[in-house]
Amino acid sequence: MSDLFDVGREQENQPLAAALRPRSLDEVVGQKTLTAKGSVLRRRIAANQLGSIVLYGPPGVGKTSIARAVGEMLNKEFKQLHATRAGVKDIRQLADEARIRPILIFVDEVHRFSATQADDLLSICEEGTADFIGATTQNPYTALPKALVSRSTILKLEPIAIEDMEAVLARGLEHLAEMGIEVVLAPEQLRIIAGRSGGDARSALTTLESLAIGHGDSGSVKVTDDMLEEVYRAAPVNHDRSGDQHYDIISAFIKSMRGGDPEAVLYWLARLIHGGEDPRFIARRIMIQASEDVGLADNTALQTAVAAAQAVEMIGYPEARIILAHAALHVTRAPKSGSANHGISAALSAVGSEPPLPVPLHLRDAHYQGAEQLGHGGYRSPHNDPRGWVDQTYAPGMQPGRFYQSEAREAATFEKRADEYWERVTGRPVPKAFERK
Repeated sequence: MSDLFDVGREQENQPLAAALRPRSLDEVVGQKTLTAKGSVLRRRIAANQLGSIVLYGPPGVGKTSIARAVGEMLNKEFKQLHATRAGVKDIRQLADEARIRPILIFVDEVHRFSATQADDLLSICEEGTADFIGATTQNPYTALPKALVSRSTILKLEPIAIEDMEAVLARGLEHLAEMGIEVVLAPEQLRIIAGRSGGDARSALTTLESLAIGHGDSGSVKVTDDMLEEVYRAAPVNHDRSGDQHYDIISAFIKSMRGGDPEAVLYWLARLIHGGEDPRFIARRIMIQASEDVGLADNTALQTAVAAAQAVEMIGYPEARIILAHAALHVTRAPKSGSANHGISAALSAVGSEPPLPVPLHLRDAHYQGAEQLGHGGYRSPHNDPRGWVDQTYAPGMQPGRFYQSEAREAATFEKRADEYWERVTGRPVPKAFERK
């Protein structure tokens, strides 16, 4: 395993993560596919034909460091822009510089670029006078201007594995020792820091630095478990509500409810709560799933979800966590039916793509004088029939099962009981999405 960092190159007052930033591709840990000999990136560098590259991955995995290393390897001046602060004027100034000397343009948070900014930047690169690397934490296929995606090579970076993160931390300890501060960590403490970093080297090194600050006056500090917990309690919660991780965790939460896994549901719910997610947002997702995934199999699931949404409005955290768990577990443990979702989706598709059906005369409004002369009337109310049902047409030409198909699986569900009731009353089979054994 290669070292991630090279030390002794920065001033003492630099943050640890900045002082130990990788200076070459060989020093980058955790991105072997990206940096290996013969990789796409290596081949482009060797051919001096970098073009436009987008580095996509979570924070602290080396996107900026890789960009700087590529600039060194290509012997091009490194020009860094931040998408939220760079205007068209800045980009055009870079175009002028690129005509004088070769440059590598690096844009951080490139997903914040407008289509106009992206077009101006790409026009520079297409002249062949500059190369471009963009960095983003968000899915480039959904967050970046389409022109930028279509003309760029997308390279994905992964969170740094725990074993590699331990090597990063070991190098950080060496650097601190060279600076005259000995930080003594037990192996299990080192692994805790590596694990809780979430694959973010910058976060792990910042934690290590926090343990050393204020404790190194004597030149040595022995880290206790209490010290470690204190650092984590003081650390700000990192939860980007517009980033990929937000949507990935919500997706995992939803799919775990649908899949009936209570352990997974509670874990992903805890991740959302710990990340500071708005309880009202979580409650809305539970309400949606109560109808989309449980539906007619258990009508009380929606009641529970709505009650939970009302309760968290009044209560908030920390107690709202219990209410959210209650509602989420109801949806998780309930039998499932997607018939309402599938049925309305099919009906909307038909309405949007087919000529509209005329309303049958016996279903038209007939309360006003003259309606009978128009042919309106003849409706028979099911309330006047002993069976509670009348054999009459409600949508001419509509075949049973085109939209609604029962997804009842067990006799205990409302939908299964409803199937039996209507089959008994009408003498007709209820269309079913699948045959029950």
